[in-house]
Amino acid sequence: MSELQVTDERRGAGRFVPELFVLALVAAVLLRPRVAGWFDSATLQTWSTVFVSITLQALPFLVLGVVVSGAVTAFVPSSLIARLLPDRPAIAVPSAGLAGAVFPGCECGSVPIAGRLTSLGAAPAAALAFMLSAPAINPVVMAATAVAFPGQPEMVLARFLASLAAAVVVGLLWARFGRGSWLRLPARPVTDGANRWDVFAGTARHDFLHAGGWLVVGAAAAAALQVLIPRSVITTVATNEWLAVLVLAGLAVLLALCSEADAFVAASLSQFSLTARLVFLVVGPAVDIKLIALQAGTFGRGFALRFAPLTFVVAVASALTFGWWLL
Repeated sequence: MSELQVTDERRGAGRFVPELFVLALVAAVLLRPRVAGWFDSATLQTWSTVFVSITLQALPFLVLGVVVSGAVTAFVPSSLIARLLPDRPAIAVPSAGLAGAVFPGCECGSVPIAGRLTSLGAAPAAALAFMLSAPAINPVVMAATAVAFPGQPEMVLARFLASLAAAVVVGLLWARFGRGSWLRLPARPVTDGANRWDVFAGTARHDFLHAGGWLVVGAAAAAALQVLIPRSVITTVATNEWLAVLVLAGLAVLLALCSEADAFVAASLSQFSLTARLVFLVVGPAVDIKLIALQAGTFGRGFALRFAPLTFVVAVASALTFGWWLL
């Protein structure tokens, strides 16, 4: 399926959004006398306060992230990145992992970039390491983590090292045990023949709308956890370290937050230990439900079915290792 076809389908799927938004506004105005009393609830007011605070804190970093991601996609040739990667996987995988700290991009953008790298001849293991590290350790994500966890630089360091280690280990494991038949290489580059400014604007706009929607969902879920789940349940989960790790790892997969914004959601889960929240931050950018779908579409279903469980296990193990060491 070509990029233009994908774009047309996205436009088709979203062409009724303005009309639905107008209908929702009209319904809200007509139903206001009946539902106005609902908003006096203390629980709803607490939920809205938490929801708005998380969203407003994360939004500037999300905007900065999608702008940088669009610029990288439009103006940094993937062929240049491919040429810079060594041929030997033992050297190429760590180098590609470290390159993620220089080339920021969101999770959604890193998947097609990795696909393009493989189509240009880069070692698949190196491209996969770059795909995992770029959205997890880039400067925007590190800055957002520092702001979300003020006075705790060890959290920033732990996230950087754990995410980088997870990307490199997954890449090396794929280089050692992966088979070429499991990976379907993309047919052609994504942005060939397009105006670079159009690519920049289109990428930034798509990433903002896509990631912004998931940010709203994640902030709403985090706020709901704070106000709806009984404090005793949260305390029971949070005080059991293994249970807390499993719950937050699963939550990271299900919420599918943007990496530029997930630190603020993690910071709001203050009942949990820093190590459990580190697991949330390392797992989320590496494997979640939207990434599994994107990877299946880019590299094939067989690849996604093998790569997602491998990434999940390695990410949890890496986060626990660095969390217990540094936090």
